[in-house]
This record gives sequence, C-alpha cells and structure tokens, in this order.
Amino acid sequence: MSRTLNPVTDLMLTFPWEEEDQVPAYTPPHVSRIVAHSTDRVGWMRARSRGITATDVARLSSPAAIDAVAHEKLHGSRFGGNAYTDHGRVREPEIARWVKSEHDIDASAALFHAHGQRRHLATPDGVGVRAGSLVLAEIKTTNKEWRSIPRSYLRQVWWQQYVLGAERTLLVWERHIDFVPLGGEPHHRWIDRDDAEIDRLVQLANTLISVLHREANALRR
Repeated sequence: MSRTLNPVTDLMLTFPWEEEDQVPAYTPPHVSRIVAHSTDRVGWMRARSRGITATDVARLSSPAAIDAVAHEKLHGSRFGGNAYTDHGRVREPEIARWVKSEHDIDASAALFHAHGQRRHLATPDGVGVRAGSLVLAEIKTTNKEWRSIPRSYLRQVWWQQYVLGAERTLLVWERHIDFVPLGGEPHHRWIDRDDAEIDRLVQLANTLISVLHREANALRR
C-alpha cells in the first residue's frame, strides 16, 4: 500500500538565523550606560558620590560656584530634606502617572553615565521615545507661580539631555498651597536641547572634577 507524503514547502523550513531567539533584541545606547537604580538606595548614593550629577550641575551658575559644590561633595551636606522635599517625593509618582498617560514617557529610577565619561551622571524622572528620538521628563513641585523656568532647572535638564543623548525634555511642575496640590493638570513645557549651554556645563563639571581631585589629594597629606 502506498502512502502520500505531504510535500515540504519553503514555509515549513526554519533556518537558524530566522528563529526569534537567535535575533538579539535592540538595546538603546543609554540603557547600556545604567550605573545604578534609586531603588537600591545605598548603591545609588555611592555611585552619585563618585561623579557629577544633574543636581550638582544645577548649582553651577558660574565658576565661582565650583568651590562650594566641591566642598559639599567632599564633606557632605547638612541638608537632610524638609517638608518641601518630602512633599515632592510623595507627589512625584502621581505626576509621573499623568506623564505616562498623557505623553507616553515612562517613569525612570535609573542613574546613567554619559557616553565616554563615567563621572558625568544623571537620573531623569522619565525616559521615552517620540518619533524615533529619545525624550526625557523632569518633575517638580513648587509653591510659587513661575513667570519663567528657573535657570537651575534648565541647567539640570540640559545636563540630563547631554548624559542620555536626548533631544527634548518635558518639564512638568505642580503647584501647591500649604502642600495641597492645586486642581487641574500640572503645568508642563517642552525644553529643547541647547548644545552651547551643554558645552559650558561640561566645562564647568570637568573643572569641578579637577578641584575635587586636588582637594581630595590635599586631605590625604
């Protein structure tokens, strides 16, 4: 008795390079530069202490500010937080959910280093992709009505853009009165990358690193 065999077609053949598990998933460049996560508080604080963060750069309004920032990084800060920072920590996850819902930018707890410079660090509040470009989010709470974006926050945003290689940042801020958020959606504004400002901040940060090395060596003597 003869049997009829099912013909083998090209669609039945699977070559090794066509198998899904053989194709490496694309990893965005910034993901490979994650240093630590804020969920690991000890590791995150240790990593931040070894580099220049966006919080540090926000204070570098001029070369004169370098010594003050260097002293604080070497000897620690007496500031341990207050009611305003506590309020910000409580509200940030709520505002981050609005950012995700309205702008599709994911909340982030990662500390990143810049390409080719492990001492240049940043922890944006949100990271996403729009039209193929990396975008960030930064969240603030305030009891003041802003007429313009504070320069310290702009410096923080530009530094984060440099570290991650982002083109734009959604700066989101929520006003409160006596720690009660005002109704309605938070305020928000897109901040474009400014390479001239970034170059200036990189120079100031590198000067800060040199001062830290000098002062640390002096303390060892």
